[in-house]
Amino acid sequence: MYFPPFPLLFTGPGILTRTLLNAGVRVVALESHPAFLPNLQSLENSLDGQLKVIYGDFFRLDPLVTGTVKPPAVCSDKLFEAMGVAAVPWRADVPVKIFGILPQKKERNTLWRLLFILYECSSIFRYGRVELNIFISEKEYKVLTAKPGESRAYQALSVLCQVGCEIQLLHMEPWSSFVTNLKNKGLAVSKSMWLPNDHLCLVRLTPQRDLFSEGLKPTNSATFIFMVKQCLAKRKSRLTDRLNSWSLDNSGQLLKALEIPTDVVTGHC
Repeated sequence: MYFPPFPLLFTGPGILTRTLLNAGVRVVALESHPAFLPNLQSLENSLDGQLKVIYGDFFRLDPLVTGTVKPPAVCSDKLFEAMGVAAVPWRADVPVKIFGILPQKKERNTLWRLLFILYECSSIFRYGRVELNIFISEKEYKVLTAKPGESRAYQALSVLCQVGCEIQLLHMEPWSSFVTNLKNKGLAVSKSMWLPNDHLCLVRLTPQRDLFSEGLKPTNSATFIFMVKQCLAKRKSRLTDRLNSWSLDNSGQLLKALEIPTDVVTGHC
């Protein structure tokens, strides 16, 4: 596999940054907090080109604004230009590997945004099958990998992520290893009522090479996404009824072609 010259990292000058640097990897660090910039820039100056620091916020990538984009917001084209990475065909090898931690309060929204731009081949995915290596909560990992019939976890997000990406669990670390509440020393991460949430998970999401090899295209992907969301909006609806709203009276033929029972309910297929 082709290893890119610049893995992109959106995190501060902590253990993840230093681990990658100690492994001899050339890194671009995208840092949004001005307080961390001096240490990162000092590290950059001492490493003879191994590290490049950019003031920017990964979660404010390609904002929907007119005119000049003001830091820490950043445009993906400027970012990839700074990394010296050109766009490659979708079926080519991974051009860039991104590492980072998703903030707990933004996890679900960020995952949805990443899926939308993946299916649209927009933003960072205009450059090819960008690989995401992200730390997410265990409960969100369980949703991404849920199977039909797992009623609490199996959602539209599960289907779209599994269709769009190869999902690999690289590591699980107990929250108790590093997260505490300053007042009572208890866990600072709230428990999940329905799904386990005792670990922080390092998950690799690699876009599927053959994602657009059949009828799915970036131009019709939004329709596919909304169809999946509608079909799974109610977990115990008849799938034929949901599909008929998209293709009137053709759902039976479609399910037969896919060898799916016609009486199946959403959430079980």
